[in-house]
Amino acid sequence: MTSQSFNRIKIPTAFWVGISQTGIKADDVIRQAGLPISILTEQVPVSTRQYFTICKVFSELIDDPAAGIKLMLAMNTAQMPPSLLAPYHARDFHDALFRVARYKQLFAPERLHITEEGEHCTIELELLSDEINAPPLLVDATWSGLMELGRGGTGKLLKAHLVELSRPSDDMQFHQAYFGCPILVNAKYNRLTLYRNDLYLPFITYNAELLEILVPALEQSINEQQSSRSITEKIKWILRRSLTGGRPDIRIVSSELGISERTLQRRLTKEATSFHQLLSEARREMAREYLANPSLDIQEVAYLLGYEDQSSFYRAFRIWEGETPANWRVKQWTSDSKPQANSDLSL
Repeated sequence: MTSQSFNRIKIPTAFWVGISQTGIKADDVIRQAGLPISILTEQVPVSTRQYFTICKVFSELIDDPAAGIKLMLAMNTAQMPPSLLAPYHARDFHDALFRVARYKQLFAPERLHITEEGEHCTIELELLSDEINAPPLLVDATWSGLMELGRGGTGKLLKAHLVELSRPSDDMQFHQAYFGCPILVNAKYNRLTLYRNDLYLPFITYNAELLEILVPALEQSINEQQSSRSITEKIKWILRRSLTGGRPDIRIVSSELGISERTLQRRLTKEATSFHQLLSEARREMAREYLANPSLDIQEVAYLLGYEDQSSFYRAFRIWEGETPANWRVKQWTSDSKPQANSDLSL
């Protein structure tokens, strides 16, 4: 998990088409998520929380533990955005995986960490969000998306070595059959482990000419995104440093950045965020850190976060986590569940 904010997700058309292919109407998902229809009709960017809500609502509507895999199988590669299309035309599976890891920051609130060791390659999923857990749909879609990438590119029915899921045990029969490997649930991390030899299989879909067109545009988009995010990262750093025992306002932050309040507000608006939202995010991150420290009581935590009274902190925390700070703290301290293996294959 990271403190980086990711709040400009433009959901690709392929996602909505894939939902429709599963028999669920995309506008039903939007409506039940309580979100504006312009997200669907005009591709208006959504926040991480809204994106997670969409995943959750779709999962509830389809009511299938393998919803993420089936959603990915229903997607049409031709309708994917350039950031997803480019890896399909890489030189080999290894090249494709690293392109996915690099370009994923353009369309999803997650990061992939790739580690190669011995006979295996392990890919770990990290959220670029202050949410605690990734929606199961998102995790399954990510791992099955990589499998579809390898299988489609090589033309071979590749199998994984191991899939680790941080969620509790569920019906894993479809997962086992799809990935062709054991599924470890209640794991500490969400990971996909592949056979390293498979990474160097050439892609029959390799298209150097198309990559020459797509890659420069994607790299430019990454550079622009990283440049624009720097202002929010600086603000979050100032807020976290200045919060203890007080509440920094936009005047103080703009002064530290050496720009006017109006310029700061304009840049935040361009980033689809606000000073109030960044302050709330900084407080939420620090609240979790403070509550994990048993030497601090809740009244002290409220003070350190700049709240005038404990009840104000309680109200804010309920909005963030859906429960009281005391209950959240107890759950964190008693979270000692052990991973369980589910290795029966149904191939």
